[in-house]
Amino acid sequence: MYNTYTLKNGLRIVTEKIEYLNSISVGVMVQNGSRNESSEVNGISHFIEHMFFKGTNKRTAKNVMEDIENVGGQINAFTSKEATCYYIKALSTHLDLSLEVLSDIILNSKFDPEEIEKEKGVVIEEINMSEDSPEDVLDDAHSKACFGEGELGYPILGTIPLVKSFTREKIVQFINDKYTPYNSVISVCGKFDDKELEDLINRYFGSWESKNEYKPEYKDTMLHIDSAYAKKEIEQLHVSLGLEGLPYGDEKNYALVLLNNIFGGGASSILFQKVREELGLCYSIASYLQPFQGIGTLNIYAGLNRNYGEKALEVIDKEVTLFSKNGITKEQLEINKEKIKANYILGLESTSSRMFANAKTYLFR
Repeated sequence: MYNTYTLKNGLRIVTEKIEYLNSISVGVMVQNGSRNESSEVNGISHFIEHMFFKGTNKRTAKNVMEDIENVGGQINAFTSKEATCYYIKALSTHLDLSLEVLSDIILNSKFDPEEIEKEKGVVIEEINMSEDSPEDVLDDAHSKACFGEGELGYPILGTIPLVKSFTREKIVQFINDKYTPYNSVISVCGKFDDKELEDLINRYFGSWESKNEYKPEYKDTMLHIDSAYAKKEIEQLHVSLGLEGLPYGDEKNYALVLLNNIFGGGASSILFQKVREELGLCYSIASYLQPFQGIGTLNIYAGLNRNYGEKALEVIDKEVTLFSKNGITKEQLEINKEKIKANYILGLESTSSRMFANAKTYLFR
């Protein structure tokens, strides 16, 4: 059973009660990511995500993790192009603790200058690790080719020189500007008492206030026709091709999900069967959707032997053209409806998956 409401301070709440479970997933999702940054502070959203775990007025960094892990819970966070989420999954008996810890790190973090300098080293190593991952390098290059100098082309992690430039003043100012109740959602999924949950949310988040009623607005974004390359001394050639997709929430997205599933969504898809199984040109090949606010892409990824790159691209190009001309059969339609239904329903068996989905839907739609 779903329930939605808004606190007096503008903070939106979405809850989903599942009585037969004994767990609870709680998340605070903020409509802020690398797309909300300027080029001068690119990467600061991800850096702030790290800093919220580095100590509050009542907890050390170790205490933040211990207080949840010592009761068997999990605490984590992620930053994307358009959102940042802080979340806890625990037994339903620890709902109070989960909400209290999340409110503590988001509303009472100290941002100690010494901790900031230490965390710069951690994030720089994360960037170095990303540079060692061909898929990560490719993803950043692909975003740059698709969106150019626009915010969607920014890397989520930022760059090493920019990370080194972050100061406590920049961090606090960015949080004051971009972390507000008005562009945030609390999502709760699992077993709970409605009245208790409402009282706890009001107790821990009712005092969250902001001088600005910040509601992100994005400039019109054009999809570029461009290419980008990164040379690495590795065994494979990794390729990503981008086609125009659909923005998040577009009513035609259901049809696009289905078409993508047929074309490149699994081992029985057209791309996998033709390029890998029939011709043996690659190990990994798939297509996937990347929807954002106002724009989206459909991407085709392949990991290839470098000697097969040209041949594989020719085959992919041919299959895209044939697919767009020939369409799909009624049998393909019915089979893939069942596949997508199954994937969706299986995903709903996780409270954290439901919590994320509810938060994102309520935040953006």
